[in-house]
Amino acid sequence: MVPATGRRYLVDAGPDLREQLDRLPLVGAHRAGGVDRAPVDGVVLTHAHVGHYLGLAFFGFEAVHTSRLPVHATPRMAAYLRSNGPWSRLVSREEIDLRERTPGETFELDAGVLVTLFPVPHRDEDSDTVGLRIQGPARTIVYVPDTDGWGAWVPPLREVLSTCDVALLDGTFYAADELPGRDPSKIGHPMIPATMDLLQGDVRGGRLTVLFTHLNHSNRALDADGAALREIRRRGFGVAADGQRIPL
Repeated sequence: MVPATGRRYLVDAGPDLREQLDRLPLVGAHRAGGVDRAPVDGVVLTHAHVGHYLGLAFFGFEAVHTSRLPVHATPRMAAYLRSNGPWSRLVSREEIDLRERTPGETFELDAGVLVTLFPVPHRDEDSDTVGLRIQGPARTIVYVPDTDGWGAWVPPLREVLSTCDVALLDGTFYAADELPGRDPSKIGHPMIPATMDLLQGDVRGGRLTVLFTHLNHSNRALDADGAALREIRRRGFGVAADGQRIPL
């Protein structure tokens, strides 16, 4: 939420969007009580994998039935939504208003909040993949929920993070043996320990805060009493929590 305006935005729209909307109080710029046809003021999409865009369906005619909800996406992601149902019906009914953002372009999401999409290497079957650089009046956050291994990054991850204060990074897997019968290397995603090794100096030096997000159900770091989470915290990193606020 942007305190100056009371407006609020989502990054991605996952399958559990309905539950997320139920948690939002209808306050500020949103009507208190009754049915809210505009529960959020915009959405920024990172890519077309199942956990990141399916929730758009809940903005459709059979559910919230929004009116021209701004949805910011790359041209390739926007083309995918226009060309495939049921997302195409959200567009034709003007329930969402696709706003194409070229990777590298910076745009003002709201008063004092600038967003830049940047390309991220990942499995791009249906759209390209981007991360977000979100710059507020006081701090800058980089958000990368999905990526291939950090070795595929050009420029390198540390360079991308050199001018940000907080990084929310892909923490899908802690170890490669989490999924019996599947090879995580073919799914993508760096292991959490590899990310900690890469960024340890920046975190220990106090320059950067790193929180892991996008944890798979198999991830050992989800065990509140487990060794994996203790190790993450011992090394100065953290795991993003539901309802956590990071002021910008």
